[in-house]
Amino acid sequence: MDNKILSAEKNFEIRFSEVDSMSFVWHGSYPLYFEDARESFGEKYGLGYMVIFNSGYYAPLVDLSFHYKKPLRYGMKPMIRITYVPTDAAKIIFDYEIIDTSDGSEVATGHSVQVFLDSKYQLVWYNPPFYDEWKKKWNVNKI
Repeated sequence: MDNKILSAEKNFEIRFSEVDSMSFVWHGSYPLYFEDARESFGEKYGLGYMVIFNSGYYAPLVDLSFHYKKPLRYGMKPMIRITYVPTDAAKIIFDYEIIDTSDGSEVATGHSVQVFLDSKYQLVWYNPPFYDEWKKKWNVNKI
């Protein structure tokens, strides 16, 4: 059986505090947009930070990248799409796409990788039981 594609979308507005003197969004705001997308995904699919924490784990980011296609500017109302990337590894991997809703063009893309740490901050090499159960529930095991 084919894996499901899990994704979520979130519309957002560019705040004045996020732009520079040219009205371009400062590059440091993009991680916050990606964080908002991860929270939306977690709410939609039951993989939020508190689920991970309450299961006895942490999931810090170990890789985060962006590719800018055109600037976000003050007054824009873009949308961010986050897509889960299945893997057998004990990691949570996402791809991102920010879209200009006024014309449908791509503004930026990104990628993130999170790993699992146990309650003693030790790297976990195997999928935690709660994550294996989550992957089975949503049929996103990489095979």
